[in-house]
Parts: sequence; C-alpha cells; structure tokens
Amino acid sequence: MLLLRYESSRRRSSFRRDMFQMTGSIRKLLKADSVTIDNVVFRLHHKVTVAVLLLFSLVIASRQHVGDPIDCIAEGVPAHTMNTYCWIHSTFTLPDQPGGLGTPNTGETVKYQKYYHWVFFVLFLQAILFYIPRLAWKTWEGGKMKMIVLGLDCPVLSKDVRNERKKVLAEYVVSHLHRHDVYAFRFFFCELLNVVNIIGQIYFLDYFLDGEFSTYGRDVFKMTDAEDRFDPMSKIFPKMTKCTFEKYGPSGTIQRIDGLCILPLNAVNEKIYVFLCVWFVILALASSLFLLFRACTVFSKRVRTRLLRAQARLAPRRAVEMVARKCRVGDWFLLVLLGANIDSLVFTELVCDLALEFEAQSASRIRADDV
Repeated sequence: MLLLRYESSRRRSSFRRDMFQMTGSIRKLLKADSVTIDNVVFRLHHKVTVAVLLLFSLVIASRQHVGDPIDCIAEGVPAHTMNTYCWIHSTFTLPDQPGGLGTPNTGETVKYQKYYHWVFFVLFLQAILFYIPRLAWKTWEGGKMKMIVLGLDCPVLSKDVRNERKKVLAEYVVSHLHRHDVYAFRFFFCELLNVVNIIGQIYFLDYFLDGEFSTYGRDVFKMTDAEDRFDPMSKIFPKMTKCTFEKYGPSGTIQRIDGLCILPLNAVNEKIYVFLCVWFVILALASSLFLLFRACTVFSKRVRTRLLRAQARLAPRRAVEMVARKCRVGDWFLLVLLGANIDSLVFTELVCDLALEFEAQSASRIRADDV
C-alpha cells in the first residue's frame, strides 16, 4: 500500500512538473516577436488561439490526473472497478426521459458519451493545426525580414549609423524591385490556410460532438432568456449518466448491473466548448473579411497606395504615390512589413529616398529616349 501511494505521489509530482513546463511554453508563445512578419489577424490564429487551446488541454489533463474524472456507484461492484470500467468504456443517457436517466426500453434512443477521454488529445491536435500555417510561413520567410531590417527598429541610433543603414536598405529595395511577388503570395497562401483551417475545425468539432457543436453556442445563449428551459450543455456534456457493468454470475451467465456515474469533468468541458464555439465563429468571420481585404490589396493599386500613405503619413503625398506606382504587390508587401518593424521616422525617410531614386531613374530613362 505504501509503495502504491509513493508511486502515485511520484506520478503526480512528475505531472505537475510537466504542467509547469507547458505553462512556461504558453507564456513564451504569447511574447511579442522581435521582428513582425505577419499581421494581427494572423497572430490571432497562431498566438492567441494556440495558447488558449493549449491552456484548455492543460486544464483537462490536470483534472484527469489530479482528482477523479468520473465517480460511479453500483450495487455489488467496488467503486474503483466501476470507475475504471465506465471510464474505459462509455456512459450513456436517455434523451427521451426526464433528466436523461432511467431504464432504457426496447427501441428507445440511447446516447453514448464516448468523447470525454479524447477531449485533451483533440484540443492539443487543434493547437497543432492552428500553428501549421505559421510554421509554413516562418519556414518560407527564412528570416528575410530580420536580415534586411538592419537594426532600424531601434530608435536610439546615431545619425550616421541610421543614414548608412537606411541607404543600404533603400539600395536593396531598388536593386530587388519586382522580385518579391513569390515572397508575398506565400504569405497570402498561409492566410488562406488560416481561413480553411478555422472553417474545417468548426466542422470537425461538429462531427466530434455528434453534430451538436454548430448550434451549441446559439442554444446556450437562447437558454438564458427562458424560464422553463432545456439546458443544451447538459445534453452534450451531462454531469450524471448511466453505465452498465457486465460480469459473470455464479452460474456462468452474464449479469448486467446498472450504475450511476457523475462526470465532474463535464462541468469544465461545457464552459470550454461554449467559449470555443463563440471564439471560432468570431475568428472565422474576422479571417474571412480580412481575406476579402487581402484580395482588394492584390487587385487594386489604389488600395495599396492609400495603405502605404497611411503608414508613411509624414511623407509627402507625391512621394508615396511615386513609390506605390513603381512597386508591384510583392514590393508593396515588403514595404508594409518594413513599416511595421522600423522606426516611423526612418520609414518615412526611406519612402522619400525611394521616391527620389525612382524619379532619377525615370528622368535618366527619358533623357536616354530623347537621345
């Protein structure tokens, strides 16, 4: 007995240590990046949503390992045996009977709860799927933005150093003009992956919860307005269920013993999935709208010009329009990322320098044509 207690205590200590390490990883995930290579909506996917899913999986795992995720009672069956049996197999409810409990009649609908010990794994898998577009973009990006920023994100630079680095950056943009379309469209593809992923995850959770997830949030909010209400949370995540234990009797026949089970873990599950239902819908709408905005930036030079003007608002309008006219989608996207990473004053000066360079190139081309 002492050995079993020691082993159980050791496992719990190891589990708590692993949980602390995972919590530290979540905190690191939420830290701001030293160089920005995406946008706010993109970060809602790979930072906020991934952190939330990992946190929820951590909560579920802790409830499963610390405490009893299920408590069952049945006449003539030891409690720990009944708990293990019902946890490994499944419990059930009777939707047609009050409270979902009772003795099933012939032909009566029986709803089995088989999902509860998979919730932790599903949440963790979802977190991985939300991070895949970020991983793909980070691999394709290859640290390009970090290399070309040249430390201009730091406002405390001597004037000579700043001018020298700004000159190098302007020369890079001019010498690599019209060579960044692949760079930009890889990012746009990852934005599309985010939209496909969030919509696919809504359908996946709907399948995982037997078709209940798509209407779950709406039904929960409707519930708050009704006095005599049906609780949709208890329908999907019942706290009290039944379990039938089978064993051989003295004569060798199978005896079926009905047990009553309490699932305290479902009190946590129901809150998690209410939040996920609302959050996934908001994220899907925001991502879809941003994808429409992205299409506008790809096909409309006027939209790109206005956005560049808003980012370099201190630069003369004529200079911004000159730069926007010369840049294609990939060059514009590179400038947008540069504007998000370097000091605003330096970015304004960079746009002005680029405008002067493009004007000088146009003037030299006109003189060459006249000759």
